[in-house]
This record gives sequence, C-alpha cells and structure tokens, in this order.
Amino acid sequence: MTTASDIALTPAAAARVAAIASRQGKPPLLRLSVEGGGCAGFTYRFALADAPEEGDLAAREGGVTLLVDEMTHELVKGGAVDYVESLGGAAFQVRNPNAASGCGCGSSFSI
Repeated sequence: MTTASDIALTPAAAARVAAIASRQGKPPLLRLSVEGGGCAGFTYRFALADAPEEGDLAAREGGVTLLVDEMTHELVKGGAVDYVESLGGAAFQVRNPNAASGCGCGSSFSI
C-alpha cells in the first residue's frame, strides 16, 4: 500500500467512516472504486474494506484510511471524498476535478 498525496478524505467523511466501521466492528478502511455505468458513464462505489489489497493507494485522515486501486486513482486524482448532509439526505460525495460532467445525484461522472 502506497500513500497517495493527491486524493483526500475530508474530516467529515473520516468521522462518518469511523462511526460506521465502529458500529459494524470493522477496521476504519473506506474503499472508493469506479465502475462503468451510471447515467454519466462512470459510477462511484463506496464500501468498507477488511484490509488493503496489493497495489492500493491510500490517503489517511483522523485515523481512517481511504483506499483506491490504481485505475480509480487515475480517474479521481486531485479530488476528495466528502460526507455531506443536506435536506435531500446524507451521502459520501467525490469532488473530482477530472470529471467533465456528472449526474444530478453526484454518483456518476464522465471524463
């Protein structure tokens, strides 16, 4: 696992991951991946991880680790994972400077 300085986890996202992981008895590891699909071409996927995988890049914040594989890193580098609460609900969001466009819900994007 290599540290990635060009992807970030905000304090709000780290606090939410820590709370969820603690409730589920898992380590505070959040995996961000990108898959083909969604209304804009690519879709963000979030999941708690049990352990880093070979080749993972990692960003740390407040005792929580964000894990991304190399392909995902290329698509989101320079960005940040945040946790946002609004009238419409609460969700993890990716601020991705590489996205040319995105969908209204923020869960998919195009390059």
